[in-house]
Amino acid sequence: MDNDSESESNPQLQSSTSVPAGARKQSVAAVLMLAYQSFGVVYGDLSVSPLYVFRSTFSGDLHNHVTVEEIYGVLSLIFWTLTLVPVIKYVIIILNADDNGEGGTFALYSLLCRHAKLSLILNQQSADAELSTYQLEQPPETPRGVRVRKLLEKYSFLRTSLLVIVLLGTCMVIGDGILTPAIAVLSATSGISVAAPQLHQNVAVLVSCCILVVLFGIQHIGTHRISFLFAPIVLFWLLCNSSIGVYNLVTFNPGIIGALSPYYIYHFFRVSGRDGWISLGGVLLCITGSEAMYADLGHFSKNSIKIAFTCLVYPSLVLGYIGQAAYLSKNLEDVDHGFFHSIPKPIFWPVFITAMLVSIVGSQAVITATFSIVKQCQTLGFVPWVKVVHTSSTIHGQIYIPEVNWIMFVLSLSVTVGFQSTIEIGNAYGIAVIVVMLVTTFLTTLVIAVVWQRSTLLACLFFCIFGSIEALYLSSALFKVKQGGWVSLVLAGVIMSIMYVWHYGTIKKYEFDLQNKVSMKWLLTLGPSLGIVRVPGIGLIYTELVTGVPAIFSHFVTNLPAFHQILVFVCMKSVPVPFVPPNERYLVGRVGSKDYRMYRCVVRSGYKDTYGNDDSEFENQLIYNLSEFIQTEGSAPWVQSSSEMSLDGRMTVMGTLSGNFDSNISLPLSGSARALPAHSSTNSLESSMGVTSPNIIRKRQVHFNISKSDDETDPEIRQELTDLMDAKEAGIAYVMGHSYVKAKRSSSWLKTFAINFVYSFLHRNCREPSTALHIPHMSLIQVGMVYYV
Repeated sequence: MDNDSESESNPQLQSSTSVPAGARKQSVAAVLMLAYQSFGVVYGDLSVSPLYVFRSTFSGDLHNHVTVEEIYGVLSLIFWTLTLVPVIKYVIIILNADDNGEGGTFALYSLLCRHAKLSLILNQQSADAELSTYQLEQPPETPRGVRVRKLLEKYSFLRTSLLVIVLLGTCMVIGDGILTPAIAVLSATSGISVAAPQLHQNVAVLVSCCILVVLFGIQHIGTHRISFLFAPIVLFWLLCNSSIGVYNLVTFNPGIIGALSPYYIYHFFRVSGRDGWISLGGVLLCITGSEAMYADLGHFSKNSIKIAFTCLVYPSLVLGYIGQAAYLSKNLEDVDHGFFHSIPKPIFWPVFITAMLVSIVGSQAVITATFSIVKQCQTLGFVPWVKVVHTSSTIHGQIYIPEVNWIMFVLSLSVTVGFQSTIEIGNAYGIAVIVVMLVTTFLTTLVIAVVWQRSTLLACLFFCIFGSIEALYLSSALFKVKQGGWVSLVLAGVIMSIMYVWHYGTIKKYEFDLQNKVSMKWLLTLGPSLGIVRVPGIGLIYTELVTGVPAIFSHFVTNLPAFHQILVFVCMKSVPVPFVPPNERYLVGRVGSKDYRMYRCVVRSGYKDTYGNDDSEFENQLIYNLSEFIQTEGSAPWVQSSSEMSLDGRMTVMGTLSGNFDSNISLPLSGSARALPAHSSTNSLESSMGVTSPNIIRKRQVHFNISKSDDETDPEIRQELTDLMDAKEAGIAYVMGHSYVKAKRSSSWLKTFAINFVYSFLHRNCREPSTALHIPHMSLIQVGMVYYV
């Protein structure tokens, strides 16, 4: 009884009852269907690796004296790398570190932020604390991991370092999205020189450029329209790869199976020495795309990914590498294009065409993942506002970002034309891949200690095993910085600098708002009329502040003689979870007494949530929640009394409260104005609140039908709802600040350059927040302000 009342009295901290997509119990048929679909999205990049692994490994000095012993050693390295990293590390361990069904670098970081106070993302106010620690699950507190958690919470430089590591991994993933199309397409087209040796290498480069033009040119139509072709292509490719491997194994060297013994790794390093260590930069390319199994977890499920990889992808890749090694052990001179040379001539062209198609599939998956990452960074305030186009009405993860797409196209095309070889591109690609894996290993180590609350010794053991393997590969990859590896470092450095400068400028702008906000006492001393004329309509004042009056509002009312009848301070807040359920998204509170007709609405969103593409949808949701709050406040005494405790009022999560509301007040809403709670049906909501379901009424405007025969309804509630109705009919205006950020004169030259030039350039050339939030241009009021930071 006490627990229930406590939960109701603090709805902001209530846990969601929704079950993550990946955690729902699924039938065998559903799991198998997801496993089939995952082939076209997850495994394209990983499956295309046999095209260039041996060629990249036997490059440089090792290329001049390839021996059979070295072929055996490289095969053993490939087999055990595939077994230790994708199978044991990702499939068995890391896939379990999901953030409510979502995977990826940001998922690990958000998981840590929800179990420890680590977040540095625009949560500087005390009132922000409850928002930033919003949780979908409450972990039990145990002595294990407490020391690590408290250590991270105590020192700010550790939290900052953790964020930098996450950004580094994110930048490398974006760099991966630039390099993958280049190396995959160029590797596939290199088969032309095998089929027609008389043709110049430039022909393959020209064909690769044409494929890249088509690949990036079709992104705007959306993955969902061409994805039905992806899974069959990858499945056919895996079948061809394994079949050719078995054929070469039987035909050329069946005894090479013995190379799976770890002894040949030791023998390889003893014979090749320093050249063998350098060649590890090529071996690590066999696990490119392994991160996709975890990053795309939200689109599928753990079981489907595990079944697809262990039952088909892993065996096919192993057989393919064994067969290719068997062929090369008898044809050492063909190491440059070992895969295409090992294809039997009768099926060469079908396999060649399939190789080009699967390279496109692998590139498509990485490009789409890059769009998703950039969108997450935008939500968390690390990149400027860009245009996000949703290419699917049912799958929110399928998006298209035009600016990012064409920047990636130019860079990928430049890399292809500049290097014209998979060896140099592979060196850059290897650095990007292994850095992302090392970052994932580090974050998973913290998850084991802090979230799973296992022993620190077990977490350290995990990091020592897999961190040592990846550090060894990274040391080899960094050795080839001069041979193309510098590309990934330069890309990561530029992207990370942009992220840091934008985030720094955004933080400083936010701090300026905090320091210059106006107290609520000043606003309330103006009286219900705010000292000016209140005109009909609703004014939405957008602000980053959860409490207090933003400086743009005081600047506005000081210089203009009128404002709207109803004022709503709207605050968009990102919280470190993938998605916020619709029934927990809106927090509504009252500002001042009822006579002021002022409210505050905080809209919570996860890092994978999307803002509506229709401004009327947001308006309808806002009006619905305001009307629900007005009725709730009048029907629940504890809400009414608590709202009188402070000038700002208590923030209440709308959609999670229960009670018998007035059944004679009908609020028909439009379209998809509000998603119903999972536990409520349309009839129960109508009977409890008198609200006609927005799924039934298809009008685009919100109307109130208040019964005149009702004698029990509080006159104040009826009058407030009537005012809300009249104001909505009069129109809604959006008030936003148009900021000009300048560095103070006392700032250092580095800060002046970063703010006045880099940040200002990005701010001028990115999309306006009003456009990104789909605010109608005719209803927008911008208040210009100069921020000296």
